[in-house]
Amino acid sequence: MKNYEVVYIFHPSLDEESVEGKLERFHDVVSGPKGAEVTAVDHWGIRQLAYEVRDQNQGYYVVAQFVTEPTTLSEFERLLKLDEELMRFLVVLSEGEPTSGQSIMAEVFESDDPDRDDHDDDDDDEDDHEDEDEDDLDDDDSPPEFAGGRGRRRRVEGPRIEVLNYKDVSTLSRFVTEQGKILPKRTTKVTARFQRDLGTAVKRARFLALLPYVQHHDQ
Repeated sequence: MKNYEVVYIFHPSLDEESVEGKLERFHDVVSGPKGAEVTAVDHWGIRQLAYEVRDQNQGYYVVAQFVTEPTTLSEFERLLKLDEELMRFLVVLSEGEPTSGQSIMAEVFESDDPDRDDHDDDDDDEDDHEDEDEDDLDDDDSPPEFAGGRGRRRRVEGPRIEVLNYKDVSTLSRFVTEQGKILPKRTTKVTARFQRDLGTAVKRARFLALLPYVQHHDQ
């Protein structure tokens, strides 16, 4: 058995009762094996999409977590793809993220130690020069809260992030520029491991229309 999380985006015309009926049918598949169960269902309701999906600018979001055998996922996803009122979905292994759009933060602030990298353990130092496209961001592209001039770049202040939630738009937005690029670790001073987790979280948030690919401004 493994822990999974699924985020659904239903057509905004559906009400809660209609969505519940669909969820019951979907979850019957993953809760079928002995010991399998749906552990949480969180209705976010109607939310604005970061970009249009199937000509819609709103969607009805639901986040569910369940424990099941990996062999049930193929039938589960097949059923989801057949539902024309399900605009988009994402199934991932659950790594302790809450169903809400919040990350899990450390209780103690550690920003007073200038020699400590925030947000993660001091590992993977050898990966400082990962060749991801988003890491090629020039210093001049950094927003004011991260820019401090050459040799004076600041890491993100605040409590250490214990579990980065890919649904946490406010936190992820702090690491993304208006051009849609992820800030490089040499600017934010996070570890390589956190930077990799950040890249995965941003990609998931974009797929779920929680984050835009590029910020749009009114002319």
